[in-house]
Amino acid sequence: MIRRLALGVLALLLLAAGATGWAWFELTRLGPPVTTPVTVTVEPGKRFADVARELEARGVLRQPMLLVAWARFTQRDRQVRAGDFLVTTPLSPLGLLDRITSRPDLHQLTIPEGLPTREVVTLLARAGFGDEESFYCLLDDPAFLAAEDLPTDNVEGFLFPDTYDFPLATPPERIVRTMLARFRSVFTPELTAKAAALGFTVEQAVTLASLVEEEAKHADERRLVAAVFVNRLRRGIPLQSDPTVLYGRDNGDRTLTRADLHRPTPYNTYTIPGLPPTPIANPGRASLEAAVDPAPVDYLYFVARGDGSHHFSTTLGEHNAAVAKYRGH
Repeated sequence: MIRRLALGVLALLLLAAGATGWAWFELTRLGPPVTTPVTVTVEPGKRFADVARELEARGVLRQPMLLVAWARFTQRDRQVRAGDFLVTTPLSPLGLLDRITSRPDLHQLTIPEGLPTREVVTLLARAGFGDEESFYCLLDDPAFLAAEDLPTDNVEGFLFPDTYDFPLATPPERIVRTMLARFRSVFTPELTAKAAALGFTVEQAVTLASLVEEEAKHADERRLVAAVFVNRLRRGIPLQSDPTVLYGRDNGDRTLTRADLHRPTPYNTYTIPGLPPTPIANPGRASLEAAVDPAPVDYLYFVARGDGSHHFSTTLGEHNAAVAKYRGH
């Protein structure tokens, strides 16, 4: 009887050892061949079992439940990071576990200078960072805007144009907060002090910078354009900036007619005095710096030459002559 019991225990031990050996073999064995790169997205809060099943469905994992059991036993299922993970070569289950508990792969996105917020949102959505509605719900949320301590009730002008690296699973809130933080790192207390010396609040300085961004296509003209606008503001002359007339057009139409110039809107600087009520675009560093440090000139007018540059004038007579020269009337 004792001998029979001992043999039974030995058999169980051998079975357990065999099972353990098999499990370890499967956990360390390289996965199926990877013929093309596979991107696995881990959404925030996703259950590890669902992640493992997705790895199986994407053809990079053979034994999902074995990996789930091991991850739970070692508590590494709690260390999985949200984001995108690129698998380019066969990995063992333990290798996959290492991969999805490390830093996710980042996706680079460049936001050009001078885009209005609606076009920034479109870029973010097209890049796969969430649908447009999710961004607009956030940007229209008074509590979110108040928490960001913005000097206005919207983010226009403050989504800093730059190149960003985000995992695709990054929530819209984190993306927007990152862009706002980048703005604050660029618009330093020194620039705030320069704006105040000109009599501008931060919002007014950013609004002016957005006009400079839209008007000045050559870097060496930004401070000259800023000077024209500052000089006109000081003398009570309407800014008469064409981009302000176009602001808010949803269809992207850039055609400007004489009727448009006389149409009263809150942003039409041909019909309203001073600056528009908010920025009309998200300006870059150079335009922000130019807005608070305009060139020391007396120019009051500029007209496009047709090559992206401008002719600047001090008097209306000089300006009219330049218009006749460059526009043919």
